[in-house]
Amino acid sequence: MKIDTTSFRKALGRFATGVTVVTGVAENGNAVGITVNSFTSLSLDPPLVLFCIDVSAPSCATFATGPSFALNVLSQDQEALSNNFASPLEDKFLDVEFDTWETGSPILKGCLANLECRREAVYDGGDHKIIVGRVEKLANSNAGHPLIYFQGRYARLGDAE
Repeated sequence: MKIDTTSFRKALGRFATGVTVVTGVAENGNAVGITVNSFTSLSLDPPLVLFCIDVSAPSCATFATGPSFALNVLSQDQEALSNNFASPLEDKFLDVEFDTWETGSPILKGCLANLECRREAVYDGGDHKIIVGRVEKLANSNAGHPLIYFQGRYARLGDAE
């Protein structure tokens, strides 16, 4: 049975995901970033995570060959930030507050979690690259709810309390 891409995409959209922005530094020293929802933990020991990026994304080469990157887990009040990094803007960091840690990858402020990673491995995955990183440093927030993506749009969790 041949699976058509529209049906496949619709089926995958039934899985709710969190939203992250992956950031890094290109060879020319410019900061790069892209919104991704294909992020997951891979291993606790060693601490490994992975994300997937479309091979046609302008920043794909930076993440596939660069030594490091940061994953910034967005809170529900960071929808505009997600849209910014999902856009084709040339300077996605204009008016965006961030810090840098050891690797120089931008660490976005106000996130639920930030993970600074050294690139561990890269795998081909059809029209995407699978980027594996070893977490070297992290920060967690004790407050807030995640930004959720479901059926092609943003969604919110109800209050857990």
